Amino acid sequence: MNITIGNQKGGAGKSTLTLMLANFLSMEKQRKVTVIDMDYQQSLMQKFDKAKLLENDEPYQVVSATLESFPVLKNILTRNAKDIALIDLPGKLDDDALFDVFNASDLFICPFAYDEFTFVSTVHFTLVLRKLKPGLPMVFVPNRIKANAKFEIMQEVDEQLSRLGTITGLLPDRIDFQRATTFQTPASLYPVIIPVFEKIYTDYIDGKY
Repeated sequence: MNITIGNQKGGAGKSTLTLMLANFLSMEKQRKVTVIDMDYQQSLMQKFDKAKLLENDEPYQVVSATLESFPVLKNILTRNAKDIALIDLPGKLDDDALFDVFNASDLFICPFAYDEFTFVSTVHFTLVLRKLKPGLPMVFVPNRIKANAKFEIMQEVDEQLSRLGTITGLLPDRIDFQRATTFQTPASLYPVIIPVFEKIYTDYIDGKY
């Protein structure tokens, strides 16, 4: 199963969300996971390399890749349908090579924030993806949400995005997320991430792949 995580708006927290989901799927659900880091900053690859120096057996692999190299990777990743590939996309829409990634995706997860600029960018990204692959399941994750987020804006954004896909519970803006590694998730984060990821797992992964 190929799960693509993306949003063309920088700062949406897609790399952190990818990391959290990889930890959840591999450690809590005992699924075989491979993370494909296509983000220009390569933050996941850097975390993986750093953690390997301190730990022994990594729970999953992180692979650095480009959009152009994806067709070769795709043939390897799809050999076993029960294996899960998490693809951390670069924040761009102006590359034809994205079509191969979207076409191979079984699920799209989009982290977003409750502000007008991010919302417009998220909708634009999603509409383009919908044209490229109609019928692709989409999940929107309110991410890095601050305590002072305005309810009126949240309500309006949820109403619009719910027409395009499913919206999960929100993930708050907490410093704990910065302490996560490719080997562990801080225990303090479990009460907020488990309900979100369990819902995604139950509705889109478990029993289907």
